[in-house]
Amino acid sequence: MKSLPYHEQKDIENVKKLREIIKELPPFCVDYFRGIEPRTSSRTRIAYAYDLTVFFDFLRRENPFFSKMDRKDIRLEYLDQITVSDLEEYMEYLKYRFNDNHQEITNKERGIMRKISSLKSFYNYFFRCEKLTTNPAALIQLPKLHEKEIIRLDIDEVALLLDEVEQGEQLTEKQKAFHNRTRIRDLALLTLLLGTGLRVSECVGLDLDDLDFKNGGIHIHRKGGKEVTIYFGTEVEDALLDYLEERHEIEAFPGHEQALFLSLQRKRLSVRSVENLVKKYAQLVAPLKKITPHKLRSTYGTNLYRETGDIYLVADVLGHADVNTTKKHYAALEDERRRSARNAVTLREKE
Repeated sequence: MKSLPYHEQKDIENVKKLREIIKELPPFCVDYFRGIEPRTSSRTRIAYAYDLTVFFDFLRRENPFFSKMDRKDIRLEYLDQITVSDLEEYMEYLKYRFNDNHQEITNKERGIMRKISSLKSFYNYFFRCEKLTTNPAALIQLPKLHEKEIIRLDIDEVALLLDEVEQGEQLTEKQKAFHNRTRIRDLALLTLLLGTGLRVSECVGLDLDDLDFKNGGIHIHRKGGKEVTIYFGTEVEDALLDYLEERHEIEAFPGHEQALFLSLQRKRLSVRSVENLVKKYAQLVAPLKKITPHKLRSTYGTNLYRETGDIYLVADVLGHADVNTTKKHYAALEDERRRSARNAVTLREKE
């Protein structure tokens, strides 16, 4: 029997995982997750579930009213007693805390913002359903985000990276032994990431029949379940064709027959494996930059914008739902283009 496509397998795994987390939450949370299911991905719901776990644990640890309750004993009407001050205290708590294993956990601005956003969604749902009479989360101001520097590879670093993947000259002797077995796969993988801007999850999810060499495209499943075709150039095509010669000779582990990129164990490559692979090569050519698969995506977006100057095209190819997300990422390049335009229009011919 043919195995399910990767994205369907992952969705089933996520749904199972979500059900296990929900079992540890107060019973009324089931209604919330059922309510948001049509407009959120299973991955998003898992993130929300983890965030709510942190919130209910905060109530039990820091709020005297909840201190003697088990997490599952908390009732929905009790949340009407929560005030804006309580949630401001929660934001402070998120900066620095210990988990049940006494491990230290810190959250920076973005981590706090995500957890508060989850809580806003949670309160909004029950307030809208008129099951809560108060909505203190709506009155909380999200922390101000400081823009992070966009880290990407320069043009010469891209060439050096691909050279290193191809030749492996700077690798240790131990790494070279593995490199001989994975060189063609690694080159195809990194050429694909740098030449299309795919997300790492989209890349590891590729199946053999997602490739369409006749039209030079790849069929991918984006966040939110959207299916699109991304087109690639000749460099990507050549690297993929070289790898496919090798791939067709490999007998994949049962259940992984359709996977495009395989590990040495003949199983579908994981996201973590690709992250480690990128880190291994990138730190040899750009040791001062923390390069991840997402940074390769930024590199592609930068190069595409430099070549086309079309921010809407970049947003579309990268799969950004909102072009403002793209503009924010490439604001520095927009400024660069504006500066280059200052002498583009001549008003009077010079004598």
